[in-house]
Amino acid sequence: MTMTKDDLNGFVPAIVTPFTETGEIMEDGFVEIFEWLIGQGATAICIAGDNGESWAFSAEERGRLTRIAVDQSQGRVKVIAGCSAPTLKGSVAYAQAVQENGADALLSMPQTYVLKATRDELLHRFDGLARNTDLPIVAYNSPRRAGLELSIDDIRAILDAAPVIGIKESSRDFFHHTHLINRFAHRMSIMVGPCHYIVPGIALGAHGFIATGPEFLGPDAARIISLAREKPTAHTASLHYKLTRLYELLMGTSTWPASFKAALNLIGLPAGVPRDPVSPATPADIEKIKAVFAELEIG
Repeated sequence: MTMTKDDLNGFVPAIVTPFTETGEIMEDGFVEIFEWLIGQGATAICIAGDNGESWAFSAEERGRLTRIAVDQSQGRVKVIAGCSAPTLKGSVAYAQAVQENGADALLSMPQTYVLKATRDELLHRFDGLARNTDLPIVAYNSPRRAGLELSIDDIRAILDAAPVIGIKESSRDFFHHTHLINRFAHRMSIMVGPCHYIVPGIALGAHGFIATGPEFLGPDAARIISLAREKPTAHTASLHYKLTRLYELLMGTSTWPASFKAALNLIGLPAGVPRDPVSPATPADIEKIKAVFAELEIG
């Protein structure tokens, strides 16, 4: 069954794709990390996103990973699959490949790397995706990744034009987050991206997070939503600090997602190495990660 906005909430990690040094997908490693994330309390899992190095995937590989994820899940969590590409044709090819293999929803940026788009071009992208697949869409606003930012009015127009059930909001502008929650929390599920916005975002009405870093917090990853909605305590403040430090560490070390994979490897998960053109984290990078993990009592 496909997703509705009510299904999209809580802790939704974006899983890495483990690769060998020669670039092959480590399917057993992927399954192990997928199971670990379910055990950490994930309500859904996003594959072939930024963490998964989607830029290095063919449509066939996306379909294969989707099938592995769906078969492994056995209905325990929803599977959201990334389908972002510079062209609509490329995005549709990715979307159809994951739909054929059982994905529950699509995660889609606007036209990546184009750097600018008119309202009509944006609507053409999301309407075209909707006309060529049967899956609901989770829009993805990531100005740093896509090269362009969806404004509040752009998001309203897209909501009116396509079956969008939610948004992964990765703008680093809290003015934008505030207006997004105020205007659209009743129409779609708003999922916070940057870790340092999770606690305040949830407190103000966001529904969950598709973020990098919470998975390292053990049982607290699944408790973030309930804690953020309660009266702030010293534990909440500590949790917010840890999320902030993790985000700064993982986003500020090596080339993404090399640091994230190195961190997963450090705690015993088979994340492998990045695929070309990204190089693995250096020994100095790994020592930096170890130092912050020791500070945060992770591992």
